[in-house]
Amino acid sequence: MSWRLPGLAEHEYPARTIFFQCTALITLLFGLLLLNACSGFSVPANGSTTSATNSSSSLTISSVLPSATLGSIYNATLNVSGGTAPYGFLLASGKLPTGLLLGSTTGTISGTPTATGSFSFAISVSDSKGLSKQQSLQITVASIAQTNPGNSFSNLQRSGGWGTYGLTPPSYATCSPSPCDGISYSMSQGINSPSMGGDSAQYNLGGSTVYADALFNNHLIGDFSSQGMPDANHTLVPTYHNFTYDVYFYGTNLELSQAVEFDINQFFDNLGFIWGHECRIAGGNEWDIWDNINQHWIPTGVACYPNSNSWNHLTIQVQRTSDNQLLFQSITLNGVTSTLNRYYNPGSTEGWYGVTINYQMDGNYEQSPYAVYLDDLTFTYE
Repeated sequence: MSWRLPGLAEHEYPARTIFFQCTALITLLFGLLLLNACSGFSVPANGSTTSATNSSSSLTISSVLPSATLGSIYNATLNVSGGTAPYGFLLASGKLPTGLLLGSTTGTISGTPTATGSFSFAISVSDSKGLSKQQSLQITVASIAQTNPGNSFSNLQRSGGWGTYGLTPPSYATCSPSPCDGISYSMSQGINSPSMGGDSAQYNLGGSTVYADALFNNHLIGDFSSQGMPDANHTLVPTYHNFTYDVYFYGTNLELSQAVEFDINQFFDNLGFIWGHECRIAGGNEWDIWDNINQHWIPTGVACYPNSNSWNHLTIQVQRTSDNQLLFQSITLNGVTSTLNRYYNPGSTEGWYGVTINYQMDGNYEQSPYAVYLDDLTFTYE
């Protein structure tokens, strides 16, 4: 059973919102561990392919490609040294971003990307003497909103200010520090592998209390700001209307998770706006969103099948409308965008001013221990 605590630390927001959700465990395990070459970290080749009489040791292929932008012209050329020109290029495995093509004689990758996400593939290069080598590569295609983010906080997974709390059934009150009430949880920063660029954060959940959860919360703007924006006069927080939560997440055994949750929260003038998004892995692999008034999850009908042993790219876009409604706009997972456009009324939160984000992981019916890594966590506010 899984309960959700969408909000702030217990001493800062005592009127907690909790709810019950019980689901069953299913299995999902596939993917290939590939680090993001676009982040500046080179992914070593899986090995070289040679003919029976030739060695590829003298062929060197560039292992880093620039990132791309959705809807913008992309043009990059693989840099090959050694061997004897001319060279031939072949897509050996994986797939290029949708809309891009490989030049078989030029080594150029060009076109206009039509989908966001991280695309992993391998290129095989051969020279005129029969030498050949294969190189693993990756291209990340970002949305226009990511490329032109306006006001944003980047790499929040390595930022200070994270609060960590356990949530214990049946009341699902918070407990800390870990271990507490049969829950163990932790956050470790500066992880080199797996990571996009050598600086991910690892989040762990375990213990003996089944269906227990771990909440990781960061106060970005307003009261208790970790980003130097305390908004003491309460003039900033009410001006923001558009928010984007963009993150890469990785788990070796995501099928052990009851759910993973990503929340955006805004509080001012005794109003509470909680844009809760839960990828319900056990019990149906579906995205749920949070109803602030009735305080329960609402299934969206949108599938959520994150890949284990591979980086998943998630982008959530929401808005507070001019008449103070919550608008759940869209969820993009691994390049597939699902438009929601669902409106809900806000809840109430007395005396609190702030903008916060949550990451939460829920335990299953056995409280099977598992870890999830977050990287390139960017929050945009306008």
